[in-house]
Amino acid sequence: MRINAGKEAIRLLLAHVVPAYLRQYPAVELDLVSEGRLVDIVEQGFDAGVRLGEAVPQDMIAVKLGDDLRFLAVASPDYLHRFGTPKVPDDLRQHHCIRQRLPSGKRYRWEFERRGQEIAIDVPGTLTLDDIGLMVDAATDGLGIAFVPEVAARDRLASGRLVAVLEAWSPPYPGLMLYYPGHRHVPAALRAFIDLVKAYEPPAQFKASSADAAR
Repeated sequence: MRINAGKEAIRLLLAHVVPAYLRQYPAVELDLVSEGRLVDIVEQGFDAGVRLGEAVPQDMIAVKLGDDLRFLAVASPDYLHRFGTPKVPDDLRQHHCIRQRLPSGKRYRWEFERRGQEIAIDVPGTLTLDDIGLMVDAATDGLGIAFVPEVAARDRLASGRLVAVLEAWSPPYPGLMLYYPGHRHVPAALRAFIDLVKAYEPPAQFKASSADAAR
């Protein structure tokens, strides 16, 4: 059985779903392919894929693989002391932002939403990185504001080394989904994998708190 997913999604599967699956179905050969870009899983010969909910094609059946997620703009206390705290997304145009290079080569536009108002900003900045962990490190070092998954910055937010800004503009959105074609027969091996995914309860470090964003 072949599954296409991003690297972090595969790490999650390896840690929490795959061990139980291989114990229960030792005869199944499981081929997990790590790929940053979104591919057509049918055309490429995959049985299923794992992506964020917003990236799953509409003609696919999706099964939730964890809680909702949210991205947060974060910066060090020292940076905010020196340059001030943005109050609305447009204020980011006057800040040093740590931009993200996507696997496609494009830079990610920061997306915000509040009370039905959506804003996407191609933020300014002289530093661009292609790794979330490095972005968190750079923000912690005071190099600018980064826009990262809340779970990636949770420990440093809790310790005060990073501060979240624009939280009211950062609602949760659908997290990781296992998806597969709905127009063809689902093999028994995939059906068993789907059942384990449905039974999966994400550990605390993978959960994204949505209490603040729900206000």
